[in-house]
Amino acid sequence: MILTNIESVPGKKIMEHFGIVTGSTVRAKHIGKDILAGLKNIIGGELKGYTELLQDSRKQSTERMVEQAKQLGANAIVNIRYATSSVAQGAAELYVYGTAVRVE
Repeated sequence: MILTNIESVPGKKIMEHFGIVTGSTVRAKHIGKDILAGLKNIIGGELKGYTELLQDSRKQSTERMVEQAKQLGANAIVNIRYATSSVAQGAAELYVYGTAVRVE
């Protein structure tokens, strides 16, 4: 599966358009990580627990989007975008979407 955040795949021609495909996940860290993150907010620096959380979320969301595209018969997803939102204290949704296409 070819994944790109631009509108086309360089050197390839879009032969078929399947429409929008999506993937999402909602994740939360356990209370211990939240407490440590709160302390880190006071002194500054990277919140490594949340960095890992978002990396895992991006991976899982992307895998879900790719699976949806495969079921449609696509071999590429173009114009991919990611969005995040807070759904509860300590929990965030990561949402990914793009356009499933078949290229040659």
